[in-house]
Amino acid sequence: MSKQVKKGNDVIMNEMITAPELRCMGADGSQLGIISTRDALALADEDGLDLVLVAADAKPPVAKIMDYGKFKYQQEKKQKEAKKNQKVIVVKEVKFSVKIAENDINYKVKHIIEFLEKGYHVKCRVFLKGREMAHPEGGVEVLERVWPMIEDHSNRDGEPKQEGRFVNMMVTPK
Repeated sequence: MSKQVKKGNDVIMNEMITAPELRCMGADGSQLGIISTRDALALADEDGLDLVLVAADAKPPVAKIMDYGKFKYQQEKKQKEAKKNQKVIVVKEVKFSVKIAENDINYKVKHIIEFLEKGYHVKCRVFLKGREMAHPEGGVEVLERVWPMIEDHSNRDGEPKQEGRFVNMMVTPK
């Protein structure tokens, strides 16, 4: 077909193959056995296809006769299909403080419930300032007050835990 040297992800093909002999596979997947690189290239040219090195580290190296352009197209198509089917997880973050008023908690809980209904994961965080770092249980206490208000709408991923200046709790939609 063509005398292409390299394509895409550093694929070794056609004249770029330096091994004196190869274990060769035909275009239909049949084993052609161990043949010289020159003969394998002649077979590929005869069919108007490319000789692509599949396993360069094997003894002897393994090559396959194929239409590389078509192969590459099919791989890209599979990747696009897989990407289309994957689900993106969005994590929203709601911050609290240790000295938060009850009505502020209610307001933020309302937002957490909205996020959960939209299918988002929510990270509830309590920021610890100054001396509050010495008593992180105050942050845990705030999150324990929030949890009963949202437990009908969510699942909790573990207990609240301190990470640096924050006490975090992850919740996912039911």
